[in-house]
Amino acid sequence: MRWDDLFDDLESQLERELSAEELDLQIEEERLRLGRLSVRERLLALGSGTIAVTLVTGERFTARPVAFGRDWFSADVGVERVRQCVIPLGAIAGISLAPGLVGGSLAGVADAGGHPSLSDRLGLAFVLRDLCRRRRAVDLVLASGEAHGTIDRVGRDHVDLAVHDRGEPRREGAVREVRIVPLAALLLVPL
Repeated sequence: MRWDDLFDDLESQLERELSAEELDLQIEEERLRLGRLSVRERLLALGSGTIAVTLVTGERFTARPVAFGRDWFSADVGVERVRQCVIPLGAIAGISLAPGLVGGSLAGVADAGGHPSLSDRLGLAFVLRDLCRRRRAVDLVLASGEAHGTIDRVGRDHVDLAVHDRGEPRREGAVREVRIVPLAALLLVPL
């Protein structure tokens, strides 16, 4: 009888240790998963909830994300006058969430089977090339201020902006200068 009690006791100790080890392993796996989460993935997991965005310049505004690219997202910005903007992820100094949204942002997004979706591959340059093709006048919000004009061409890491007066079409005589703007200097592109 004593041997049965001893073996039962040893068996329960082993089960406790295995359970504790399994729990430790799960905690470590979750820590590793959280360590791989990017800002983009957290924003994607939130869906279209309203967030507060602070740019590297300190400017703060509310935004409701609409579409995501590899290194940017578009959002409806503002409360009174809503406008759509393209926001490079590199221009963000911080994102403020309501406490109830933090858990949802940590959930991450489902993997597409190892193949990135089309939006995962579309970089900021792609969006700017589309604006260039449309010959649409844009305001580029930069750390040094705002620049208005028409994007003439888009390189790998920069755009050529033909600077002209607001409301005036891009014509050779209307262009005051062509400014080369590094994409890294771009904070916001109101659409």
